[in-house]
Amino acid sequence: MALCGPRESDSDGPPRSAVSGVPGGPPRLGWLDALRGIAALVVVFDHSSYSFMAEFRGQLMPEFNTSRYGIMVFFLVSGYIIPASLERRGRVRAFWIGRVFRVYPLCAAAVVALLALRTAGIAEMRDDFGGQSATTVAVAHLTLLQELLGTPSLLNVLWTLSYEMAFYLLAVALFTVRLQQRSAAVAVILAVLAVVSSGTVAVVLPVSALSGAVGTGPLVALASVAMVVAICCASAGSSALRVFGGVVGGVLALVLVSFNGTVPLWEGLVILAVMFLGTAVHRAEHGQGTWRCAARTAAVVLVCAVGSAYWYGGDGSHFTQRGWIAAFLAAVLTFGAGLAVRRRRIPRLLTGLGTISYSVYLVHPVLLAVTDGTIGRWRRDSPVLEVAFYAVLLPLCVLTYRCVEAPAQRWGRKLARRVERP
Repeated sequence: MALCGPRESDSDGPPRSAVSGVPGGPPRLGWLDALRGIAALVVVFDHSSYSFMAEFRGQLMPEFNTSRYGIMVFFLVSGYIIPASLERRGRVRAFWIGRVFRVYPLCAAAVVALLALRTAGIAEMRDDFGGQSATTVAVAHLTLLQELLGTPSLLNVLWTLSYEMAFYLLAVALFTVRLQQRSAAVAVILAVLAVVSSGTVAVVLPVSALSGAVGTGPLVALASVAMVVAICCASAGSSALRVFGGVVGGVLALVLVSFNGTVPLWEGLVILAVMFLGTAVHRAEHGQGTWRCAARTAAVVLVCAVGSAYWYGGDGSHFTQRGWIAAFLAAVLTFGAGLAVRRRRIPRLLTGLGTISYSVYLVHPVLLAVTDGTIGRWRRDSPVLEVAFYAVLLPLCVLTYRCVEAPAQRWGRKLARRVERP
């Protein structure tokens, strides 16, 4: 599963040790770290419960979908901070350099580790990719849009990064056409479309409709070229090229989410609306919008999301309606609670978990593949094994953060400064 949420400030802003302007005050954006840490632990439980807490999981999931809770918290956090990073830098090129060095190194390391462990025979992973070639699967993963290109993810959690990448493309598109201040309106439009289109377009179109129409291979090739063109042009010096690149990227993201997602259309649009809701909250907090506007936006997004889940989420294939709705509302309340305590000192344990949250998110599926391939899945609940899994995972994530994430972030910052020099 989500998503998910790389820590933006590590590569694109001041270090977390910076304080909020008050001597001895709370760490800047420490509340976001706390939310990331909580969301990451919940996502880990969602996946590890298959192996160690199957009985409890069977009782919990119909009432509360832990997967959707965790990823919605991640998406709100991403929406809050990602466009702010882009606008603070003011340069699309620097933004993409930061994103590449923030997201890709650990992702690549996790995939390589999984493949190596699978080759050694001590980890389980899916072998069927719908008859797609290794080249198609590899290229799709390089774009990080694989979930929106009809290609199953090598790691199950990578699907949320496809929606993160779509959000990056949309944020850059709005920035290049100078409509970045319209994030509240964009959130409302996407939320309303989730209700309207799911009752019309989604009834006619199957899942991954574009892949079925043109073939996965051609779609991956076309989308990869379009993405490269979009990023390169949006990063160019010419204003006309920047606008062209931004528009191409934005259109690519909207088309793939609307016509080729593997989650239902209404949920894909709700995910984007939730991220732009996070942006609207950031603008209200920093005087670029009003709290009344943010509140109205939140109300519309909540009503449309809950309504969409109630009307269209009853197929039972992935989740129950009440489980999804309860998780979604809890995620919004969690984000609101974090926002309410943002000026207070956050416990170091929570901010520390937030620091390694991306490692927790990407490493735990690899560790689960090892446990599935060695000790297997348990039919009865085993809290001891569940706790032991966390006890092994968290120190391992500290190691991957220090050895992979942190160095890559430093390299990204150095490269961004170098290419942006006059």
